[in-house]
Amino acid sequence: MQHIIIDSPGITISYDYHNKWLYVNWWGEHNQESGRAGCDLILTVLSEWPAAKILNDNSNVTRAALQLTTWGISWLRDMYAAGLRYLAWVYAPDFQGRAAADKMMRYLEKPLVATFDDVASAYTWLRQQK
Repeated sequence: MQHIIIDSPGITISYDYHNKWLYVNWWGEHNQESGRAGCDLILTVLSEWPAAKILNDNSNVTRAALQLTTWGISWLRDMYAAGLRYLAWVYAPDFQGRAAADKMMRYLEKPLVATFDDVASAYTWLRQQK
C-alpha cells in the first residue's frame, strides 16, 4: 500500500508501507529549476517520513535539461545525513538526464546509488538492500 505524500506538477512522492521506502515518480518535462525544486521536496519529505531507501523513478520524464552541479552532490550528501542509505535511480529515456546521473554517481560513496533502465530491476535491487 502506498500513501501519497506530495502530488505536485512533475513529481509525486509516496511512502510504500510494504517496502518501507519512499517512491518518487517524476513525470513530464524538467529543467534545472524544476529538478532542484523536486529534490528540495524529496529532502523535506525524507525528514518527515524517515526511510533508508528511495525508488527514484524517472521513466515518465519526457524531457530533461539538467546539468551536473555541486548542488546535486551536496543534496545527496544531505539526503544521506537525513537517513537515506540506498537510492535506486531509474533513468529517464532522455539521454541528457542519463549522462548527468552517470557523472554524479562518480562523485558519491554514500548513499549507495544504483542506476537502472527499468522500474522492475530497480525494485528488485532495492528490496535486496539491507
